[in-house]
Amino acid sequence: MSGVTVVGGQRQRLRDLGEGGGGGGDELKHSDGPWMRAAGGAEALHTQLGPVKSELETAHEGVVAGTAGLEALTELGAVRESWQRRIEAARGECRSLAGNLRDVARAQGDTNEAVRQSFAPVAARGGGQ
Repeated sequence: MSGVTVVGGQRQRLRDLGEGGGGGGDELKHSDGPWMRAAGGAEALHTQLGPVKSELETAHEGVVAGTAGLEALTELGAVRESWQRRIEAARGECRSLAGNLRDVARAQGDTNEAVRQSFAPVAARGGGQ
């Protein structure tokens, strides 16, 4: 049953979808808006995490002077380094995610255009009738 789908209990052909037979020609249009907003959010998070590493270092400067000789100082340093690695990893992930989301939006737009162009010969022949 190539090119046939069941919609609401009725059999339809792909050519019927553009002729008021169950779907408008513009219903399956892609919008890159959600992808681009998500990419912007990931970039904003990357930017907001930028100063956190230096703020963490600044916050720990006073701790070192006041706790000299305590065993907890070594553990505190290890915890700080762990957080610094996590912050940098999160920033890198956000940067990568922003690019990937933009790539998805671009790829979907390209795919939509390719599909539209592939149907152009059928439309030129009067809907393939």
